[in-house]
Amino acid sequence: MPTAVNVADLFVRFSLGEWRLRAMQDEAAQTVRRLVGAAVDVADRRAPGFLLVRLRLTGTYLVVEVEGNRVALPPELAGTRAGLVDLTAGGHLAWCELALPSGMNASAVPLPRREPRRSPAAEALGDEPDVDPEVIQRILYGLGGGAHRPD
Repeated sequence: MPTAVNVADLFVRFSLGEWRLRAMQDEAAQTVRRLVGAAVDVADRRAPGFLLVRLRLTGTYLVVEVEGNRVALPPELAGTRAGLVDLTAGGHLAWCELALPSGMNASAVPLPRREPRRSPAAEALGDEPDVDPEVIQRILYGLGGGAHRPD
């Protein structure tokens, strides 16, 4: 729990850097620090739970969310576009909307795209071997997963 606030701050700063929203890093980091700090303050010290920190872009806002079994809305966020939601599956969600820079909307933010690639371990194995369907059918039959006995 002592590191939750710092880890959330790091996550927000990294994400906004990747999204090219560096101008929002300080405001969003301060907001997430307040939301996570409030959740840590009301957490059960004997059985702390996990917190999920999420950033979403919607319309002309960046939404900072903190989800957990026990969360709270810090008094510093009173009067802002913020709130608490009880989740149907249990737990709670504290959120705060921050306005995107002037003239920008969610669709204009260049989110990073990842190229599909194989892991280093898969690369070391080389290309996938050819598999004989008849051999696979016999293996499945032997394991009890085949519908009929192969010829």
